[in-house]
Amino acid sequence: MSAVLDHHSHDHDHDHHAPTGWRRWVFATNHKDIGTLYLLFAFAMLMFGGVLALGIRAELFQPGLQLVNPELFNQLTTMHGLIMVFGAIMPAFVGFANWMIPLQIGAADMAFARMNNLSFWLMIPAGLMLAGSFFMPGGAPAAGWTLYAPLTLQMGPSMDAGIFALHILGASSIMGSINIIVTILNMRAPGMTLMKMPMFVWTWLITAYLLIAVMPVLAGAITMTLTDRHFGTSFFNPAGGGDPVMYQHIFWFFGHPEVYIMILPAFGIISHIIPAFSRKRLFGYASMVYATGSIAILSFIVWAHHMFTTGMPVTGQLFFMYATMLIAVPTGVKVFNWIATMWKGSMTFETPMLFAVGFLFVFTMGGFTGLILSVAPVDTQLQDGYYVVAHFHYVLVAGSLYAMFAGFYYWVPKWTGVMYNETRGKIHFWWSLISFNITFFPMHFLGLAGMPRRYADYPMQFADFNMWASVGAFAFGIAQVYFFLFVVLPVMRGVGEKASAKPWEAAEGLEWEVPSPAPFHTFETPPKLDATATRVIG
Repeated sequence: MSAVLDHHSHDHDHDHHAPTGWRRWVFATNHKDIGTLYLLFAFAMLMFGGVLALGIRAELFQPGLQLVNPELFNQLTTMHGLIMVFGAIMPAFVGFANWMIPLQIGAADMAFARMNNLSFWLMIPAGLMLAGSFFMPGGAPAAGWTLYAPLTLQMGPSMDAGIFALHILGASSIMGSINIIVTILNMRAPGMTLMKMPMFVWTWLITAYLLIAVMPVLAGAITMTLTDRHFGTSFFNPAGGGDPVMYQHIFWFFGHPEVYIMILPAFGIISHIIPAFSRKRLFGYASMVYATGSIAILSFIVWAHHMFTTGMPVTGQLFFMYATMLIAVPTGVKVFNWIATMWKGSMTFETPMLFAVGFLFVFTMGGFTGLILSVAPVDTQLQDGYYVVAHFHYVLVAGSLYAMFAGFYYWVPKWTGVMYNETRGKIHFWWSLISFNITFFPMHFLGLAGMPRRYADYPMQFADFNMWASVGAFAFGIAQVYFFLFVVLPVMRGVGEKASAKPWEAAEGLEWEVPSPAPFHTFETPPKLDATATRVIG
């Protein structure tokens, strides 16, 4: 089956089977359409969560209470966290999975097409419920994104809406994960063994197992919170003999693997882009697969490093400290392999590669600050301060978000059939990189100086760094508006130079064997693969 024949047969399919109008999107069962819906929803939530973040930074621009009262400030911090994690980062990676996994493994579609549709549309009411909680009596939940008891037991009705929304989002994640696992294990093209799968497929296979393992744990924790609130139980209520620290254990048993759920697919994306623009094969493929699996397994035994100040016995502190440090080993393997891939490669720096190298630099910084926080006595000083805020934004924004931008620029020619504007892409990269560091780098110093997080006011000695952080945050937000208006919209409208089937000369993988834009139906007949499982042979 040659790429040319493929092109003609699929054009025919495209004419006869692609639904049109609103029905195409509402009843979508095609993996590409559902992937697009996920990505658009995630970007909308990113913008909404970003507006909440700018509300936080506007208040912290100067000492004193300027714009919002402390109660609304805590609502902003809580909803910013929930919306960014569950509404932006996770759905965006599921969007990438929907788009790319069938293309990369030579499958016709996802295994359960209608369940795929349902798992997306569940997110809309959940997202609306989270966003609408600001308009409920007493305002939005204000217990922090971790929803710690006993604060959650004292919130108004919006807390129940938040719990319901998280249940729905969790159900969506579990359905999406089952779909991804079944698709990868059962629908690979003949000849594509597990150890020949693309790294993005591997990272998502492992991520999907993580999601299935930990989303029910979160569901249990928030259901217990719900029964404490309304049905007279005392799981977390000390007045009835409950224990708020038990909530922290259950939440972080979910929460720490969740951190890796939000970064492993990013590792997969970066593992495609760095080889393509270094014009070399990925260094140490097998070790990358084993490192990903190791990270996933270790993520289950480190949860209490979030809890060093809860009165944990020293033995427990030592265990969680060493286990946390151990995760640096497989993560370091990945970083060294990426650097080894670039070593003596014929590198060029188009926008995807810029974001990939930016990811490498800034994510590694975030990883090192995490290593510092793993040291129990140090963490005791820095706990719940701005150093922690700086650390996880370096990992999540410069990690997950930069990898998504890299993936967008890398694959958008395949999605839309047109090349993005390279100059605008580079403007977006440098603007984002500089403003991100202006925002979050000063927070390390604020944390070292003792500024606690989630406070609406602060003494004068923190004023200068907070001012810089707020200026950087607004600049970063405007950069993403620029990205949408001047990069995303033009390619969605088909404005730009037409993309060839393989716009990046050294890119490998089955996705580059189909025309650009990828036809509505691809690989209806399983492709015959070459020995590397990266090319179709005719």
